[in-house]
Amino acid sequence: MSNYNPQEALKQYRQLGLEAEVNNANPHRLIQLLYTGALERLAVAQGAMECKDISLKGEQISKAISIIGGLRASLDLEAPGELPANLDQLYEYMEVRLLQASTANNQELLAEVIELLKTLKSGWDGIAP
Repeated sequence: MSNYNPQEALKQYRQLGLEAEVNNANPHRLIQLLYTGALERLAVAQGAMECKDISLKGEQISKAISIIGGLRASLDLEAPGELPANLDQLYEYMEVRLLQASTANNQELLAEVIELLKTLKSGWDGIAP
């Protein structure tokens, strides 16, 4: 009998594929990957919330908050204009809303952040590198 687990192999393959994409990505693409990663984790958290899987919900929301923290950390707050500061405030707002969503098991708050991230990602995707 083999110790081969096809699900684990697929997970490793995806992880290696993402790692290769990250290593070869320009800064614009990296931000796209962060938005995508946050949205994917929040989609899983939504499903976990519906299935009352508290552990998975908390884990996925925590990962999404970490990704949003990475987006915040990547901002150049010294850049001219109001955009960096406005994005910083929006990211902070999303982090707080996700904590509230997790604590209250509130799908509406989760959906609010998902829509905000989708809007930001759409705008970012529209900008040519």
